[in-house]
Amino acid sequence: MQNERQQDYDLLIIGGGLAGNCLSLALKDTGLKIAIVEANTREQLAASPAGDRALALAAGTVQVLENLGIWSGISNKATAIKHIHISDRGHFGKVRLSAQKEQVEALGYVIAARDIETHVADLVQQAGIEMLCPARVAGLMSGDNEVNVSLKCGNESLSVSARLLVGADGGQSSVRKLLDIGQQVTEYGQTALVSTVKSALPNKNTAFERFTSSGPLALLPVDQYHCSVVWTRTNDDAEALMLGSEADFLAELQACFGYKLGELTLTAPRRAFPLSLIRAQEMVKGRAVIIGNAVHQLHPVAGQGFNLGLRDVVHLAQMLVKQHEAGEDIGAADFLRDYAAIRQKDHDQVIGFTDTVVKIFSNDLLALAAARNIGLALLDHIPAAKTLLSKHAMGLAGQ
Repeated sequence: MQNERQQDYDLLIIGGGLAGNCLSLALKDTGLKIAIVEANTREQLAASPAGDRALALAAGTVQVLENLGIWSGISNKATAIKHIHISDRGHFGKVRLSAQKEQVEALGYVIAARDIETHVADLVQQAGIEMLCPARVAGLMSGDNEVNVSLKCGNESLSVSARLLVGADGGQSSVRKLLDIGQQVTEYGQTALVSTVKSALPNKNTAFERFTSSGPLALLPVDQYHCSVVWTRTNDDAEALMLGSEADFLAELQACFGYKLGELTLTAPRRAFPLSLIRAQEMVKGRAVIIGNAVHQLHPVAGQGFNLGLRDVVHLAQMLVKQHEAGEDIGAADFLRDYAAIRQKDHDQVIGFTDTVVKIFSNDLLALAAARNIGLALLDHIPAAKTLLSKHAMGLAGQ
């Protein structure tokens, strides 16, 4: 057998965000030679406004973070969701979910993205995982035995090789583009308006999901008197609300949400994010696989984006460990195809659920409004159905 050239790495992870860093932590004790390529410095990431966003962590995700040794370092910064209150503006339907009734500690948790990102990056540093940063992927070529990657580190160029390349570099993934993987894009004609409010009354660890004719409004508890707001409006409405004064924005928000928490006041700047459903047409190409937001970007209505991405990480890590321990090639085509087939079912289920919720609850057609309200009212009185909905909320629907 001819001598194969020794690769620089077993695994090269492109993207030092949550997905890439969590994958490296899951594999840190396997003996695999790993490096992470990240375009932004720690200082740039810490200063990014994206760090202000609130992440809703499903109960299933918290279990994963515990297993990775991450949760103990951030649990004191997370707020438990003990209740979920789902309602439809101007209609009678309501559903109330409770952690106590489901016999769990919490239905989920809310944490600032910056808190979890910083802690995970610290753990990667402590584990001694090699970081190539700041560095960008300029080109890649997948061969029979390795993938060759050209990196741009400032003014310098660097060529490295690995048996497997993982693209965990987010929605604008350069890996996906360089692999020439197409996307299916569904435009919702909606924009998410994001901010934080202080309420006159305590939220009692309740997450509120309120459906309106122009899209859903979510208030997620970040402490007893503060909630993170994710408010979906039509693109035109959102533009008007962003151009108008803070007082007008707040008045419209209060009218939309009501006074369940008393008077609301804004405590953070308004931000706007256009919404669409984006799915990569393939997860695997050559000796490369893409995970997390590089594969799927979801509407925030069900808060499942990060949770789904973390499950990509967990399944890939588990399969890589088995493949490596069996002495098999971690970049083998059949192995990567198996991974893609396993993840496809979870992606289809969560994306289908999210997309259906958006379409049913983002309009005011009389027949649909009546049907969904009867559905919500009935659901509130059927324990088994509420348990299933709770499992969806907790990211445990497939378990």
